[in-house]
Amino acid sequence: MTTQAQRAQNLSELHAASEILRVVNVWDVVSAQAIIALPETKALATAGHSIAATFGYADGENIPLEVMLDMVGRIVTVAGDLPVSADLDAGYGDPGETTRRAIGVGVVGANVEDRLQPLAESVAAVEAVIAAGEAEGVPFALNARTDAFVRAGARPLDESIADAIERGRAYLDAGADIVFVPGPLDVDTTRRLVDGIGERKVSVIGLPGALTAAEYEGLGVARISYGPMTQRVALTALQDVAVGLYADGVIPAATRALN
Repeated sequence: MTTQAQRAQNLSELHAASEILRVVNVWDVVSAQAIIALPETKALATAGHSIAATFGYADGENIPLEVMLDMVGRIVTVAGDLPVSADLDAGYGDPGETTRRAIGVGVVGANVEDRLQPLAESVAAVEAVIAAGEAEGVPFALNARTDAFVRAGARPLDESIADAIERGRAYLDAGADIVFVPGPLDVDTTRRLVDGIGERKVSVIGLPGALTAAEYEGLGVARISYGPMTQRVALTALQDVAVGLYADGVIPAATRALN
């Protein structure tokens, strides 16, 4: 059994590898077990939006921290030697303490978003996360998120790219492992972000109609995750089969016993 520090180091090594790290987000124990069972799985990441939805909360730190961390801890328990990265939103008002508590349930990395707060405040949050990991003896693999695109409003694309690069470089200097830039990123935008932030230092989200993981890998991206999209796919399948059942259908014969 690997130690928590070893799992954190493993996650950092996966981020730095030439092959893009593909992380399929999970939101509860059974979804985690379904992904763990696949031989391609190298790490797990929780989706904060999906965990909140599971308990009936809207996204954005509306779910109580202790409820969210309890579910994350349950996921860590079934993950075994796989490193688990958690979505910690913006740190629930205290990124350092929230990270300490996440480490307490076995987490070895996290997304923490900047919500486009002033750069100095955002850098201080990154420093607090890294310091919490050091205090707990865990080389915490922070996937520092900038909302330079998702909260950009109507500003020009060039301004969002420049903002993401400035913030990304500052977060790396403050100890972040990689920089998460969610949003619909085409080839040119992705290339500019990688050129500005660093090869194998940019993390993206897979969205409908976005580039493939292989395409992002070819552009030098370190990691791709899918946020709430995986839960939406599962719920779409549930709703679609329910429509068939209401129409006197039957459970599809190809259904696998994954629970």
